[in-house]
Amino acid sequence: MTEWKTYKLGDICKRVCSGGTPKSTEPTYYDGDIPWLNTKEINFNRIYSTERCITQKGLDNSSAKWIDANCVIVAMYGATAAKVAINKIPLTTNQACCNLSIDEGIADYHYVYYWLCANYTELASLANGGAQQNLNAQQIKDFEISLPSLEEQRRIAGILGAIDDKIENNRRVNTNLELQAQALYKQWFVDFEFPNEDGKPYKSSGGKMVDSELGLIPEGWSVGDMYKYTKVIYGAPYKSSLFNEKKEGNPLIRIRDLKTFAPQYYTKEILPNTEFVNAGDVVAGMDAEFVPCLWMGEKGVLNQRCCKFVGKQDSISNYYVMFLVKPELEFVQSYKTGTTVSHLGKSDIDKFVVVLPPLTVIEKFSKIANALLNNKANLAKENITLATLRDTLLPKLMNGEIKL
Repeated sequence: MTEWKTYKLGDICKRVCSGGTPKSTEPTYYDGDIPWLNTKEINFNRIYSTERCITQKGLDNSSAKWIDANCVIVAMYGATAAKVAINKIPLTTNQACCNLSIDEGIADYHYVYYWLCANYTELASLANGGAQQNLNAQQIKDFEISLPSLEEQRRIAGILGAIDDKIENNRRVNTNLELQAQALYKQWFVDFEFPNEDGKPYKSSGGKMVDSELGLIPEGWSVGDMYKYTKVIYGAPYKSSLFNEKKEGNPLIRIRDLKTFAPQYYTKEILPNTEFVNAGDVVAGMDAEFVPCLWMGEKGVLNQRCCKFVGKQDSISNYYVMFLVKPELEFVQSYKTGTTVSHLGKSDIDKFVVVLPPLTVIEKFSKIANALLNNKANLAKENITLATLRDTLLPKLMNGEIKL
């Protein structure tokens, strides 16, 4: 194996810079076509899109600046401090991002990214401050990295990257599977083109439609609250003093975990109203964003301010449940706007009014949808296994324990 050399991060970069935030009070600065990255989107990942975009005017009137693709981005502030990402598209960032443009004559940017993943704890320990832990750009530039030859860097990064490529591909397939299920739900329960007894689309083949408070619906269907076919289970208030990051006990599923399916905290606490969440369950947050999702992580316990929507019969697919409640939650979201954080309560859910088809129609849909859901769950399970493999190999490759 070639000799490994130690460098400071700043010495292997062509450019190190932070970004900036256009004034939030100026509406013409936002909703443009320039991707703008916030640190909360940095989570040991690849960035292909951003949650928000800014305008050219917003870029010109702030310290935000264009960052070339394939930079290593390190979060500097708050809960995400020392977490890293690679941007696969040119973008801009806020001021809490330290953007490293790697000199590829010295280092492979993928390798640098994986090195920082492996040494996250050490870098994070340098953060200081009160409630919000902060790193600064100089600390990041002074952070030391060990580099083998470029050829070996690329081999190491290639092994880890191949695993991440597979994980990413599985995620894309899962997105497609969900889109298929959503299209089928719309066809059956929104457009009312479910197959009739002759196998023909109900509405377009002359199926009888009748008036209801929600407009025309198929004859034999009704309108009412969602509790005819579904129920809601609320999370429990686990003590934060008992949380741990050593994976002792059960994963604790919080609102912030619903996007990553990777809980940060675990707890050994079991409460009388403890509710377990399994892969494929429908979960939604109850603060700020009320977006239902199919949980695709490990089995865990549901934290307070999260809720789970469940079909009353086992024959009802969770895809049906999710697509039933999603527009209702979006409606609540639309009128709970303002300067303070919006909250979802049981009283809001009790007001949901939905179209109710016969159970037999739901069951026919569910048989098709569950095949898609099972595929999605299997790929999500494979991703957990792949991520474990990657995380096991990562430190061994980075410290030379495994020789290539």
